[in-house]
Amino acid sequence: MNAIITATELASELAGSATPVLLDVRWQLGGPSSRPDYEAAHLPGAVFVDLDTDLAGAAGPAGRHPLPDLAVFGAAMRAAGVRADRRVVVYDGGLGWGAARAWWLLRWTGHPAVRVLDGGLPAWQAAGGEVTATIPAPGPGDFQPAPGALPLLTAQDAADLARRGVLLDARAAERYRGEVEPIDRVGGHIPGAVSAPTTENVAPDGTTFRAAPDLAERFASLGATADAEVGVYCGSGVSGAHEVLALAVAGVPAALYVGSWSEWSADPSRPIATGPQPG
Repeated sequence: MNAIITATELASELAGSATPVLLDVRWQLGGPSSRPDYEAAHLPGAVFVDLDTDLAGAAGPAGRHPLPDLAVFGAAMRAAGVRADRRVVVYDGGLGWGAARAWWLLRWTGHPAVRVLDGGLPAWQAAGGEVTATIPAPGPGDFQPAPGALPLLTAQDAADLARRGVLLDARAAERYRGEVEPIDRVGGHIPGAVSAPTTENVAPDGTTFRAAPDLAERFASLGATADAEVGVYCGSGVSGAHEVLALAVAGVPAALYVGSWSEWSADPSRPIATGPQPG
């Protein structure tokens, strides 16, 4: 199954008999909850999922957006109507990060059929899709998280992978180089990691993914191919999920280091490289 779905394809599926579960994962880094935006207008039948409380644990030594408690995550998915035998489509406000985080978590915990709406809500509306303010009452789901279906990296795993494979840093290039660091303790990157900003995964519209062959060419130029061992990290495991999704579109399996730079840089004993080269 393709990891993404277009607005036109989704409209066709919603008009059929076997409709997917819809999850609205709008989210702003450091901003207020997007719940009011959801309540004002969302795809018919979509249920709001809060990234900070449903898709992540409390910030701490493991990073700003560590893995959620599986009981909390599972309960949130079941409350949203997620079932093991029913397809799921997740979307956000267009950036793609929130939706990708939900996609990765559901896939990592064993759901077999999850896709991201390419371009999110803006693409849906641009295609003439209906929105509503009606809050749905989904039937109870039965999804039980079983982690391990996708590869996950610890800090040590990421360090090792940077030496033997390809570790991509999905943050902005200036953060990778250590020139600026607006959030974490110190700037720079994991030694051996390659700069691969998430912003280069998308088309000029800033929301929809580049075509699969273009993405494959981009990642191949960085050494990330289907026969390479590939890992991804970012600031706190959110935009990195978007990069893993882009790699999936390109046909390249990849592991995610969820703790990412927010965990790595919090420990002064861990080495840090700066400048434009992997180091």
